[in-house]
Amino acid sequence: MYRFLLTPRWWGINVFALLAIPFCVFMGSWQLSRFDARVDEHRTATKQAASYRTEAPRPLDGLLPVDKRTSGMQTTATGRYGRQLLVPGRELDGKSGFYVLTLLRTGSGKALPVVRGWLPGPADAAKAPVPPTGEVTVTGALQASETPGDNGVSAQGGLPAGQTGAISAASLVNLVPDRVYDAWVTLNTADSGMKAVPAKAPEGSGLDLKAFQNLGYTGEWFVFAGFVVFMWFRLVRREVEAARDAELGLVPEEQSPAVVV
Repeated sequence: MYRFLLTPRWWGINVFALLAIPFCVFMGSWQLSRFDARVDEHRTATKQAASYRTEAPRPLDGLLPVDKRTSGMQTTATGRYGRQLLVPGRELDGKSGFYVLTLLRTGSGKALPVVRGWLPGPADAAKAPVPPTGEVTVTGALQASETPGDNGVSAQGGLPAGQTGAISAASLVNLVPDRVYDAWVTLNTADSGMKAVPAKAPEGSGLDLKAFQNLGYTGEWFVFAGFVVFMWFRLVRREVEAARDAELGLVPEEQSPAVVV
Protein backbone atom coordinates (compact mmCIF):
# COMPACT_ATOMS: atom_id res chain seq x y z
CA MET A 1 0.00 0.00 0.00
CA TYR A 2 2.82 2.42 0.87
CA ARG A 3 5.33 1.27 -1.73
CA PHE A 4 4.73 4.52 -3.59
CA LEU A 5 6.86 6.24 -0.91
CA LEU A 6 9.92 4.62 -2.53
CA THR A 7 9.23 5.98 -6.01
CA PRO A 8 11.54 8.73 -7.35
CA ARG A 9 8.75 11.32 -7.12
CA TRP A 10 8.14 10.57 -3.46
CA TRP A 11 11.84 10.42 -2.69
CA GLY A 12 11.94 14.08 -3.71
CA ILE A 13 8.93 14.94 -1.56
CA ASN A 14 10.34 13.05 1.44
CA VAL A 15 13.77 14.66 1.20
CA PHE A 16 12.20 18.11 0.92
CA ALA A 17 10.08 17.50 4.04
CA LEU A 18 13.00 16.05 6.02
CA LEU A 19 15.08 19.12 5.22
CA ALA A 20 12.36 21.77 5.52
CA ILE A 21 11.01 20.74 8.95
CA PRO A 22 14.29 20.95 10.93
CA PHE A 23 15.23 24.13 9.02
CA CYS A 24 11.97 25.82 10.02
CA VAL A 25 12.35 24.64 13.63
CA PHE A 26 15.94 25.92 13.71
CA MET A 27 14.97 29.34 12.32
CA GLY A 28 12.05 29.61 14.75
CA SER A 29 14.31 28.73 17.68
CA TRP A 30 16.88 31.27 16.51
CA GLN A 31 14.28 34.04 16.28
CA LEU A 32 13.03 33.11 19.76
CA SER A 33 16.57 33.30 21.13
CA ARG A 34 16.89 36.79 19.61
CA PHE A 35 13.70 37.86 21.41
CA ASP A 36 14.93 36.34 24.70
CA ALA A 37 18.23 38.20 24.27
CA ARG A 38 16.38 41.49 23.81
CA VAL A 39 14.29 40.80 26.92
CA ASP A 40 17.48 40.16 28.91
CA GLU A 41 19.05 43.34 27.51
CA HIS A 42 15.93 45.29 28.49
CA ARG A 43 16.07 43.97 32.06
CA THR A 44 19.78 44.72 32.27
CA ALA A 45 19.28 48.24 30.91
CA THR A 46 16.47 48.89 33.42
CA LYS A 47 18.62 47.74 36.35
CA GLN A 48 21.57 49.66 34.93
CA ALA A 49 19.59 52.89 34.69
CA ALA A 50 18.34 52.50 38.26
CA SER A 51 21.86 51.94 39.59
CA TYR A 52 23.30 54.87 37.61
CA ARG A 53 20.90 57.30 39.30
CA THR A 54 22.53 56.56 42.66
CA GLU A 55 26.13 56.80 41.44
CA ALA A 56 28.32 59.87 41.65
CA PRO A 57 28.63 61.74 38.34
CA ARG A 58 31.81 61.23 36.34
CA PRO A 59 33.65 63.68 34.08
CA LEU A 60 32.30 63.73 30.55
CA ASP A 61 35.50 62.95 28.66
CA GLY A 62 36.01 59.77 30.68
CA LEU A 63 32.72 58.30 29.44
CA LEU A 64 33.14 58.88 25.71
CA PRO A 65 32.41 57.48 23.20
CA VAL A 66 28.91 56.56 24.37
CA ASP A 67 28.02 52.86 24.19
CA LYS A 68 25.51 50.53 25.86
CA ARG A 69 27.62 50.48 29.02
CA THR A 70 28.04 54.24 29.44
CA SER A 71 24.64 55.34 28.10
CA GLY A 72 22.60 56.60 31.03
CA MET A 73 25.60 57.14 33.31
CA GLN A 74 25.64 60.29 35.40
CA THR A 75 28.10 62.83 34.09
CA THR A 76 29.12 66.39 34.80
CA ALA A 77 30.52 69.15 32.64
CA THR A 78 31.41 72.81 33.14
CA GLY A 79 31.15 75.63 30.65
CA ARG A 80 29.02 78.51 29.41
CA TYR A 81 25.69 78.22 27.65
CA GLY A 82 25.56 79.38 24.05
CA ARG A 83 23.11 78.76 21.17
CA GLN A 84 19.66 77.47 22.13
CA LEU A 85 17.47 75.27 19.91
CA LEU A 86 14.09 73.61 20.20
CA VAL A 87 13.36 69.94 19.48
CA PRO A 88 9.66 69.67 18.49
CA GLY A 89 7.38 66.65 18.53
CA ARG A 90 8.59 65.06 21.78
CA GLU A 91 6.19 63.31 24.14
CA LEU A 92 6.39 63.19 27.91
CA ASP A 93 3.77 61.66 30.23
CA GLY A 94 1.49 61.09 27.23
CA LYS A 95 1.54 64.76 26.17
CA SER A 96 3.12 66.32 23.10
CA GLY A 97 5.65 69.07 23.52
CA PHE A 98 9.25 70.03 22.82
CA TYR A 99 12.72 69.86 24.32
CA VAL A 100 14.73 72.95 25.13
CA LEU A 101 18.25 72.16 23.92
CA THR A 102 21.13 74.47 24.80
CA LEU A 103 24.76 74.11 23.70
CA LEU A 104 27.23 74.19 26.59
CA ARG A 105 30.64 75.48 25.45
CA THR A 106 33.21 73.56 27.47
CA GLY A 107 36.91 74.13 28.09
CA SER A 108 37.74 71.46 25.50
CA GLY A 109 36.64 73.76 22.70
CA LYS A 110 33.61 71.60 21.93
CA ALA A 111 29.96 72.25 22.72
CA LEU A 112 27.86 69.73 24.63
CA PRO A 113 24.14 69.54 23.73
CA VAL A 114 22.20 69.80 27.00
CA VAL A 115 18.45 69.15 27.23
CA ARG A 116 17.48 71.57 29.98
CA GLY A 117 13.87 70.39 30.06
CA TRP A 118 10.55 69.80 28.29
CA LEU A 119 7.58 72.08 27.71
CA PRO A 120 4.08 71.16 26.43
CA GLY A 121 2.55 72.35 23.20
CA PRO A 122 4.00 73.44 19.86
CA ALA A 123 7.64 74.51 19.80
CA ASP A 124 7.76 78.20 20.67
CA ALA A 125 11.01 80.02 21.37
CA ALA A 126 9.14 82.62 23.43
CA LYS A 127 8.16 79.91 25.95
CA ALA A 128 11.69 78.57 26.37
CA PRO A 129 13.46 79.99 29.43
CA VAL A 130 16.68 81.87 28.77
CA PRO A 131 19.73 79.83 29.85
CA PRO A 132 21.75 80.94 32.88
CA THR A 133 24.64 83.29 32.21
CA GLY A 134 28.20 82.86 33.35
CA GLU A 135 30.01 79.62 34.03
CA VAL A 136 27.75 76.70 35.03
CA THR A 137 28.26 73.07 35.95
CA VAL A 138 25.61 70.68 34.67
CA THR A 139 24.82 67.19 35.94
CA GLY A 140 22.70 64.67 34.11
CA ALA A 141 22.41 61.39 32.23
CA LEU A 142 24.71 60.83 29.27
CA GLN A 143 22.94 59.88 26.03
CA ALA A 144 24.06 58.67 22.62
CA SER A 145 23.37 60.76 19.53
CA GLU A 146 19.93 60.12 18.10
CA THR A 147 19.19 58.62 14.69
CA PRO A 148 16.33 60.27 12.77
CA GLY A 149 13.41 57.90 12.30
CA ASP A 150 14.28 55.64 15.27
CA ASN A 151 12.46 55.40 18.61
CA GLY A 152 10.14 58.33 17.98
CA VAL A 153 12.90 60.66 16.72
CA SER A 154 11.51 62.82 13.94
CA ALA A 155 13.05 62.50 10.48
CA GLN A 156 11.18 65.60 9.30
CA GLY A 157 13.21 68.10 7.36
CA GLY A 158 12.62 71.75 6.61
CA LEU A 159 12.02 72.77 10.22
CA PRO A 160 11.88 76.48 11.10
CA ALA A 161 15.09 78.24 12.07
CA GLY A 162 16.11 77.46 15.63
CA GLN A 163 14.70 73.91 15.58
CA THR A 164 16.19 70.46 15.03
CA GLY A 165 14.48 67.09 14.63
CA ALA A 166 17.23 64.99 16.22
CA ILE A 167 19.87 65.55 18.87
CA SER A 168 23.08 64.48 17.18
CA ALA A 169 26.36 65.96 16.04
CA ALA A 170 25.39 65.23 12.42
CA SER A 171 22.12 67.18 12.77
CA LEU A 172 23.67 70.12 14.63
CA VAL A 173 26.82 70.58 12.55
CA ASN A 174 25.04 72.90 10.10
CA LEU A 175 23.00 74.71 12.76
CA VAL A 176 25.64 75.88 15.19
CA PRO A 177 29.15 77.30 14.69
CA ASP A 178 30.72 75.13 17.40
CA ARG A 179 32.26 71.68 17.15
CA VAL A 180 29.76 69.41 18.89
CA TYR A 181 30.25 66.33 21.05
CA ASP A 182 28.80 63.13 19.57
CA ALA A 183 26.65 62.79 22.69
CA TRP A 184 24.19 64.80 24.75
CA VAL A 185 23.06 65.17 28.35
CA THR A 186 19.60 65.44 29.87
CA LEU A 187 19.60 67.32 33.18
CA ASN A 188 18.48 65.51 36.31
CA THR A 189 16.69 68.68 37.45
CA ALA A 190 15.11 70.78 34.73
CA ASP A 191 15.62 74.53 34.64
CA SER A 192 12.93 77.05 35.61
CA GLY A 193 9.41 75.74 35.04
CA MET A 194 10.29 72.87 32.72
CA LYS A 195 10.02 69.12 33.27
CA ALA A 196 13.13 66.98 33.34
CA VAL A 197 13.48 64.59 30.41
CA PRO A 198 14.11 60.98 31.53
CA ALA A 199 17.13 59.18 30.12
CA LYS A 200 16.44 56.78 27.28
CA ALA A 201 17.53 53.16 27.25
CA PRO A 202 20.47 52.42 24.92
CA GLU A 203 19.45 51.77 21.31
CA GLY A 204 18.71 48.11 20.69
CA SER A 205 18.26 47.24 24.37
CA GLY A 206 14.53 47.86 24.72
CA LEU A 207 11.39 45.90 23.87
CA ASP A 208 10.83 47.86 20.69
CA LEU A 209 9.10 46.91 17.43
CA LYS A 210 12.14 44.91 16.28
CA ALA A 211 11.99 42.76 19.40
CA PHE A 212 8.35 41.84 18.78
CA GLN A 213 9.14 41.26 15.11
CA ASN A 214 11.52 38.52 16.29
CA LEU A 215 8.66 37.01 18.29
CA GLY A 216 6.35 37.19 15.28
CA TYR A 217 8.92 35.53 13.04
CA THR A 218 9.25 32.77 15.65
CA GLY A 219 5.57 31.94 15.26
CA GLU A 220 5.77 32.10 11.48
CA TRP A 221 8.65 29.60 11.26
CA PHE A 222 6.91 27.11 13.56
CA VAL A 223 3.71 27.49 11.52
CA PHE A 224 5.72 26.76 8.36
CA ALA A 225 7.09 23.60 9.98
CA GLY A 226 3.58 22.49 10.94
CA PHE A 227 2.33 23.26 7.43
CA VAL A 228 5.02 21.04 5.86
CA VAL A 229 4.04 18.16 8.16
CA PHE A 230 0.35 18.69 7.40
CA MET A 231 0.90 18.78 3.64
CA TRP A 232 3.09 15.64 3.72
CA PHE A 233 0.40 13.65 5.52
CA ARG A 234 -2.26 15.13 3.27
CA LEU A 235 -0.39 14.04 0.12
CA VAL A 236 0.21 10.55 1.54
CA ARG A 237 -3.47 10.20 2.39
CA ARG A 238 -4.53 11.23 -1.12
CA GLU A 239 -2.09 8.76 -2.65
CA VAL A 240 -3.39 5.93 -0.44
CA GLU A 241 -7.02 6.79 -1.23
CA ALA A 242 -6.24 6.83 -4.96
CA ALA A 243 -4.56 3.40 -4.71
CA ARG A 244 -7.57 1.93 -2.85
CA ASP A 245 -9.98 3.38 -5.40
CA ALA A 246 -7.92 1.81 -8.19
CA GLU A 247 -8.02 -1.62 -6.46
CA LEU A 248 -11.81 -1.37 -6.13
CA GLY A 249 -12.18 -0.29 -9.74
CA LEU A 250 -13.63 3.09 -8.74
CA VAL A 251 -11.27 5.10 -10.88
CA PRO A 252 -13.20 6.26 -13.99
CA GLU A 253 -11.70 5.34 -17.32
CA GLU A 254 -10.22 8.17 -19.28
CA GLN A 255 -12.61 9.30 -21.98
CA SER A 256 -11.33 9.27 -25.53
CA PRO A 257 -11.01 12.76 -26.99
CA ALA A 258 -13.82 13.76 -29.33
CA VAL A 259 -13.04 13.56 -33.03
CA VAL A 260 -13.83 16.73 -34.87
CA VAL A 261 -15.17 16.09 -38.37
